[in-house]
Order: sequence, then structure tokens, then C-alpha cells
Amino acid sequence: MEKETNVNQQVEKGDNLTPTANEVDLQQLMGELDKEQAYRQHGCWRQYITVIVSILFVAFQLYASLSGRVTAQILRATHLAFVQLLAFLLFPPTKKSPRNKLPWYDIVLGLIGSACWMYVVINFQDLARRTGAFLPQDIIVGVIGILVLMESCRRIVGIPILIIASAFILYAFLGAYLPGFLNHRGYKLDRITAHLFYNTEGIMGVPLGACSTFIFLFILFGALLEKTGIGQFFIDTCNAIAGSASGGPAKVAVLTSALLGTVSGSSVSNTVGSGSFTIPMMKRLGYKSEFAGAVEAAASTGGQLMPPIMGAAAFLMAESLGLPYITIVKASIIPALLYFAGIFITVHLEAHKLGLKGLPREQLPKILPLLLKKGYMILPLVIIVVYLCMGRTAVYAAFMGIACCMLIGLITSIVDVLAGRQASFGVKDLLEVTTAAARNIISVAIACAMAGIIIGIVTLTGIGLKFGAGLISISGGVAIITLVLTMISSIILGMGAPTTANYLITSTITAGAIIGLGFQPLAAHMFAFYFGIIADITPPVALAAIAGAAIAKGKPIKTAFNATKLAIGAFIIPYVFVFNPQMLMIDTSFLSALPIAVTALIGMFGISAALEGYAFRNSSIIERILFAAAGIMCILPNSFTDFIGIFLLIGLIVFQLLMKKFRGAKNA
Repeated sequence: MEKETNVNQQVEKGDNLTPTANEVDLQQLMGELDKEQAYRQHGCWRQYITVIVSILFVAFQLYASLSGRVTAQILRATHLAFVQLLAFLLFPPTKKSPRNKLPWYDIVLGLIGSACWMYVVINFQDLARRTGAFLPQDIIVGVIGILVLMESCRRIVGIPILIIASAFILYAFLGAYLPGFLNHRGYKLDRITAHLFYNTEGIMGVPLGACSTFIFLFILFGALLEKTGIGQFFIDTCNAIAGSASGGPAKVAVLTSALLGTVSGSSVSNTVGSGSFTIPMMKRLGYKSEFAGAVEAAASTGGQLMPPIMGAAAFLMAESLGLPYITIVKASIIPALLYFAGIFITVHLEAHKLGLKGLPREQLPKILPLLLKKGYMILPLVIIVVYLCMGRTAVYAAFMGIACCMLIGLITSIVDVLAGRQASFGVKDLLEVTTAAARNIISVAIACAMAGIIIGIVTLTGIGLKFGAGLISISGGVAIITLVLTMISSIILGMGAPTTANYLITSTITAGAIIGLGFQPLAAHMFAFYFGIIADITPPVALAAIAGAAIAKGKPIKTAFNATKLAIGAFIIPYVFVFNPQMLMIDTSFLSALPIAVTALIGMFGISAALEGYAFRNSSIIERILFAAAGIMCILPNSFTDFIGIFLLIGLIVFQLLMKKFRGAKNA
């Protein structure tokens, strides 16, 4: 009771609600489930090595972006040189390795990996003049560089993408011995190495190009934004808006995860970060452990689908498809809102089903004082969106966002000093932001580099078109069967992969099959991306659900199934926007897409009511079937089915309300 009182007091004051007693356990949990968080934390002179390298890295990136004087290949190679050095300085070889030691062999591996890419930088003119006539030492350096890159991938990004990339390399070697559509003439070591290591269609391809330019800037922006305390501001704002509603903490979890998704790059870290606050609150309110963990996991996973950043996938999608970045952002808005609406509706129905109340309003922050006191924190995000809508480049928008964050930090520090307080943003904070940005880009850059291996083999052998043709052949050219096969493939390929790697793998391997059927390329890429991301809550891997279950102390598999049920929208919405790309605002305006969004939202209510077994009272099996049918008909992009679905839903709602009133009168 005393602990709950303390939490309520913190809510009333608007302080940080994240439990501090278990911070070490939460950090350990993130390290176990999210390889990106399993970095070394030195408490001695070793930390200054990574700090100095990080400062040099960030300084180089800012110079390259501002000056525009660094050629693409030199920028990408130098970017990877820094990444490889930091990867081995920061990340130990195994989970059980101590995180407070830096063994000599990791220093050596980091220097070797860095040197291989600096070899490209130093000999760039010579390599260009030789135009494909590679010397034996070029091939040796390339082979070593690729092997070291694979080891850093094993440590930081994970085994799945390493296995896939290795399988593609083996395919390049053994193509002559494979049957059917997989057969090709086969390539030797020197050709494969040269294509992957020195060619802009390989490791230094489009994904790494995006990573070394605007993705890095947005990660730096995100680190600055987090330092301003925007995460806590989001939590406080969502508490003020929804904390007192029925099942308040669960609704806060949904809203917070949607907002944090704008700056977060990981389903697991999002789950642990906001879940450390929301899950205990949900359990105290009366939600079961598995449901509480599932709500946070499903909502946090959806954060990767929420524009403008989408775990960096939005930038890569724009580059891959050759579309303006703002087009990707616009296309993502309606599907993401429908996804979160589905979770929100299910949470609301569950709360009413269990008779759960919200938190007392007097224990929650007041929205107006909160906005007046801390509303300025949202300005950097607003500035980025405004500049993107004005048609500015992502690089320019990111720079303006960074400048705004720095200005806010400077102003608040001056105000603090004038008020006799310690400055809230100083040199130490700037160093922490720099090291955080350099550390956070490592996994993204390595994922992009490994995706470059896959893309390189695809361009070398043509397997991408063959794989798509293979899926179409298996499905007999039937669109819905091809989409189902693509969905299954994307979920399998996305298991255990971080967001960036997830998109790069699924889009490279599976999106071609959908495009081959004549569907919009953007819709195809979004389809593959959605199902790749949902792997974070889909059994058996379901890393985000496992994280939620660990915090809630619930059963992981049951939590994963609950999360999958909550995220049912993600299994339906992609089919809708593939068949009706108006939902992605392709060749249409927002007003034209609005009716589709409204009927789909109504449909999400029907499907949520069917899965929950409750709308205004407990539903019978027949009612649940009818709710599901009505929901699906509303979601289908057809005016006739919309009319039938809405009419059926109205009938079901009226029936339930009348039965509830009748039974209430009978019991009275």
C-alpha cells in the first residue's frame, strides 16, 4: 500500500513514474532480449576511448552532411570504419561476457574492421582507375572486411540476418548445382568479394547510403530529444488525457507507445521503457499479467509502424522506392492510426468487461499546466513535420530539428542558471548525446551493411525476381494466396531482427512477389514491412511480448498470443491497402481516403468486439461471429460491403443494449 501511495504521489506531481528499484533488472532484461542494448559500460579510463571515437564520428558525419564535399563511397566507407571500431569497443562477444572489461582481441578486431574500410578510402582513386581490375590484396582486404562485419552482426544485430546473408553468399557460390528457378552459373570468390565490398550495389549500397546521411541525423536528433525528457513528457501527457478513463493505465500504454514510436527505434526497448511504468499500473488496476504485458508489447511494436521515423524504415523505404520521404510518411498515417485504434478499442472493451476503473483524476497531472510548463518539448518534432510538409529534404528537416533541440537546451539551461539551479543541459549532457547517437547508429549501420550483402547477391544472381516468380508459381498466380505466402515469409524472416534489418530483409526478398502481380510497389513494401514487424509479438520468437511478460511476471507464450490478438489490425490492414492503395493516399488526397479510414475504424470495432467477446455485454458465439463478419465487411474497400457491415453492426449494438437493459430490469 505504501508503494502504491508513493506512485500516486509521483503521478500527482508529474514526476518520473518509472520504478527506480528495478532499473538494473530492466537494463539486464533489455540486454538479454535486445542485442543493441547489451553494450559495455566502463567505469574507468576505457570509457574515454569510446567517447573520443564517438565525438570524431559525429563530427565527421556533421561535416559531411553540411559541406557536401565527401563523395558517396568515401562517406559510406568512412561511416563503416567508425562503426566497425565502435562495434568491438562497445559490444562484448557473448551475453555472458563481462561488460566492464575491454579485451585486447576486441581492440584488434575493431582496428582490423576499421582498417579494411579505410583501405577503400585511402585507395579510392586507385580503385576507381583500375575499374574492376582488382589486385589480390584488394580481395584479401575485402574477405577480411566481410568476415569482421559478419562477426559484428552476430554480436549486435543477431543471428537471423547473419544466417540469411550467409545463405545468399553460399547461393552465389553454388548456384550451378541448384535445381529449377534457383539455378545460375555460379561465381568465384574474387567476383563475389569485389561485388559486395567495393561496389555500390553491395555493402556500400542504398541502405548504407541512407544510414550514413539522414538516418544518422535523425538518430542524433532522437538522442537530443530524449535528453530533453520528452519520453516523460509523453507519459505525463497521456496520463493527463486517458489516465482517469476506464482502464486508464492500459490506454496510457497505447497512447505513450504511439508517441514514443516517433523517436524510438526498437520494439523491445520501447516495451521495457514505457512498460516499466504502465505494466505495474495495469496490474494494480486489475488487468491480468499476460494481458498487461501484451498491451504494452503490441502498442510498443506498433511504434515502429508510426511515422515519421518508423524505426528508420521510412528513410530506407523512400530511398529504395525513389519516392520523397514525405510520401512514405503520408502513406503510413492511416494504417498506423487504425492499428492503434484496434488496440485501444480492445483495451476499452476489456476494461468494461472486467469493470475496471481509471486512476483518480486528482492523482494525475493537469493537462493545461503540463502543456504550459513542458509543451515546448514537442517543438522539434513539429518543426521537422512542418519542414517536410513544405517539401524540404529529410536532411534539412533533421538539421532544423537538431538546431531546435540545441536551442531549447541552451534556453532552459540559461533559465536554470538565472533561477539559481544547476543547468539542465550542459557539456556533460552533450557528450552523453554524442555517445548515445554514435552507439545507436551501430546496429542500424551493420544491418544496412548486411542487407547490402543480400541486395548485392540479388543483383548479381537475379534471385529476387526468381523468388518472386517462385511464390507466384506456387500460388498459381492467385493474388490472395500469394499475399498469404508473402505474409508467412515476412513473419519468418522478421523474427528476432531489429526494425531496420527487418524491413531490408523482407522488402528485398518478398515484396517482389506482390509487385509481380501488378500491385503498387509502395503498398508491396509496406505489406512486407508490416508483417516483418509483427514478428516481434508473433509466437514463437515474439521478443517484445517476452519483454512485456518478464516485466508483468506472466507466461511468455500466453502474453504473445494475447498481443497477437490485440494487434489483429496489423494482420488485416495490409491486405486492405494492397487491394486499395487509396488508404496509403497514393494518387489521392486525405479527404478522399478519409471515408475508407472511417469505415475501417468502424470495422476494427466489430473485429475487436468479436475477439473480446464483449461489446456492451458478454456476447454469444453467434454474436461474436456476426461482429467479426460485420467488421470484415466494413474494412473491405467496397461501398456495398460497408453498408451491409455498418447496418449489421448497428443491429448488433441495438440488440446488445436492449438485452442489457432487459436483464438489468429483470435482476432489479
